[in-house]
Amino acid sequence: MPIPTPPNVLPLHGALDLHVSPQVGDALHSIIRQKPKRVVVDLSGVNYVDSSGLAVLIGGMQEIERDGGLFMLAGAQQEVLTILESARLDHYFLLFPHVDAALAAS
Repeated sequence: MPIPTPPNVLPLHGALDLHVSPQVGDALHSIIRQKPKRVVVDLSGVNYVDSSGLAVLIGGMQEIERDGGLFMLAGAQQEVLTILESARLDHYFLLFPHVDAALAAS
């Protein structure tokens, strides 16, 4: 039986680009409206992020931090890490190797 995803974790798959960014933004807003202490975006299944995807992640982080929460990215593959690094966002986001590490972080 698969382990259920915690309500404050957003698992993503495929490309985070212009075609899916609006849906990802909606999903993030739904989670953030619940006022969790932290939101974890699971990028382990994401192989590409474009500027619209980065904008959605930045917007989600700003939204949760306004309420005093933490926004975390987990499991980014090397392709996505390279994109984050080239945009210098690897210093902006809290990055974790996997979801469990993000959920356990204090």
